[in-house]
Amino acid sequence: MSDRPVFPQRAVVTAGMPYGNKSLHFGHIAGVFVPADVYARFLRDRLGSQNVLFVSGTDCYGSPINEGYRKLVEAGEFKGSIADYVQKNHEAQKAALEAYGISLDIYEGSGIGLAGEKQHAMTQAFITRLYEAGWLEKRSTPQFYDAKAQTFLNGRQVIGRCPVQGCKSEKAYADECDLGHQFDPIDLIAPKSALTGETPEMRDVTNWYFKLPEFRELIAQHVDATKEKPGTRQVLIDEVESFLAAPIVYIQDKFADDFAAIEAGLPSHITHETEKGKSSFAVEFETVDAREEAVSIMHAHNLRFRTGKTLVPFRLTGNIEWGIKAPELDGSLPGLTVWCWPESLWAPIAFSQAALEKSGRDAAAWREWWCSDDARVYQFIGQDNLYFYGVAQTALWQATQLDHKPHEDGTANELRQTTLVPNYHILFCGKKASSSGSVKPPMAADLLELYTAEQLRAHWISLGLGMKPASFAPKSYAIQTAQDEVERTGRDAAEADGQDKKLNRAAERAKTTLEQVTSAPDPVLKESALLTNIFNRIARSCFYTAQKSTDGLLPLGGPSEQVRKACEQAVLEYEQHMHTFELHAVMAQMDAFLRNINKWWAKASKEALAEDAPASAAEQLIRDAFHYLRCATVLMHPIVPQGCELIFEHLDIQPKHGKKCEDTGFFSWDHIFEPVDFWASETEREQKAMSLKELPPRFDFFKKHPSQYE
Repeated sequence: MSDRPVFPQRAVVTAGMPYGNKSLHFGHIAGVFVPADVYARFLRDRLGSQNVLFVSGTDCYGSPINEGYRKLVEAGEFKGSIADYVQKNHEAQKAALEAYGISLDIYEGSGIGLAGEKQHAMTQAFITRLYEAGWLEKRSTPQFYDAKAQTFLNGRQVIGRCPVQGCKSEKAYADECDLGHQFDPIDLIAPKSALTGETPEMRDVTNWYFKLPEFRELIAQHVDATKEKPGTRQVLIDEVESFLAAPIVYIQDKFADDFAAIEAGLPSHITHETEKGKSSFAVEFETVDAREEAVSIMHAHNLRFRTGKTLVPFRLTGNIEWGIKAPELDGSLPGLTVWCWPESLWAPIAFSQAALEKSGRDAAAWREWWCSDDARVYQFIGQDNLYFYGVAQTALWQATQLDHKPHEDGTANELRQTTLVPNYHILFCGKKASSSGSVKPPMAADLLELYTAEQLRAHWISLGLGMKPASFAPKSYAIQTAQDEVERTGRDAAEADGQDKKLNRAAERAKTTLEQVTSAPDPVLKESALLTNIFNRIARSCFYTAQKSTDGLLPLGGPSEQVRKACEQAVLEYEQHMHTFELHAVMAQMDAFLRNINKWWAKASKEALAEDAPASAAEQLIRDAFHYLRCATVLMHPIVPQGCELIFEHLDIQPKHGKKCEDTGFFSWDHIFEPVDFWASETEREQKAMSLKELPPRFDFFKKHPSQYE
């Protein structure tokens, strides 16, 4: 077993930060929190719970919150301060996470509780250190101003089309679109004020910016090194590398003459011919500043263009009132607040400090988790956020390194680069859903009226979001979606008096889809059947057979060699999948493993429990069955912890009273290859059998939702 993967001594797991302007919909839970929780639970079993921190919290600041609060107050739907608004949403988020068994060590917020206090202090220290290291600069850039409302507009109060070449987002805000692309506000296409609907003016404002373009070589080196690490997802590499391109402007061929008329006045550049199959040529500049100068000239001459992805200075501050106060670094820019995105990057460090302090440990020990070679930080994120975590954070972490000397308390003083685990979009009934879009995702709490949390956890893990976008299509919602499509296409066909063949075909396809969805089984319940049928049957068979054949005792002596090897192989395969974050492969493996146990039981029990079989055969059957059950329970524990801990409870392992699961070490990988009788007490060893808690008739370790019983 010398080729087993190596895990760190300590680990931090993060799960992003939901904005404090809403409750959590299913995408938040399915796309980030459940995968992060599964991995955090695995690491607790693998490394010891004291060596794992699982942290997250509400993102309390930023323009989406400001704008959401403004709209509700103006509509008379909310009374109270913006802090009250955020606190209300935070409580709803926390309740949803608890309902899904998300085992965070802390869930407070960037402005809530002890974590909020730590975050404010961390923000002051982080930005000050960047300034002292020479990585900040003041830049005056145009910001949108609504002349009718007589106010500057925050990021979410302006909406238009994304100017980045190749992006089709129709929902772009002041300087970023809903797909995570960054751009200069002046480049936003067809901007409109959310306050008045007017086209806003551009007025210069000055803020602090991080010199991100100067880290291009470092980011390139880091992404090259990341490619070689097991488990690195291709979406991470592709997205980060896309921002390492040179500063480019794309101009449609039909505007070539207009470009030629002003080309002589542009900064030094290279013009690339239009590629085959494309309709735009590229103009490449030496620096971002040179491109910005060129962009200003193009705007002045009304030349239409689109910019390409590249590294641009990363804004740290803004003038939105609702935010963490920025440090006054040289006295020239008072009254600024910190943009929510940069401060959300170091928020998990502050949350780690708070989690350590709340658990009775030293908050200053956070460096042992974030700065040590024997520790690792795993960050589970959505693909839309890769620019911030994969590009900006990589450079920010390096920029804080002033020297290579240990901290004054002797601990490491440099932030280690984190391990990013991005997931693709989880679609809803085949379409991208958004709280602010036309397709509304179901709220996480609402789904629990149809399914149990463990049914949903198992299903979402099986979707393989680390490999590709996947659709979540619960049957009742899918039927409603199909019915809506039937009504829409039928209405369109009727309005054309049945004369439009294309519309008629669309209506027929919609009817066929509705019939298929209605007659098909609920895809969400595929993994549920594994739990409520197969896993339940295995566990019940073990306990009921012991109650009938050995007076409710587990005979000591361990499993047969065949069963021991099968379980050992399952553990090693599972460990490899976890090491590379292939959670869908874990679920597929466990599906096959549990079904094989079920088949083994059907054959082995028939022989061992036959009337003419010796008593020793039944005893060995029970030892083998419980070894299989022990292995399956430990491996499924991160995915469906509630049911697995119920199995543990019925094993009745000593000491029983006042002890948590982890106190016995049953789920610990320190004992992963041990049989159940490893936990036998001295008394039980003397009687050569372990006592089991009696299982009532028709008992379910994994339950269906009440709505699923006919």
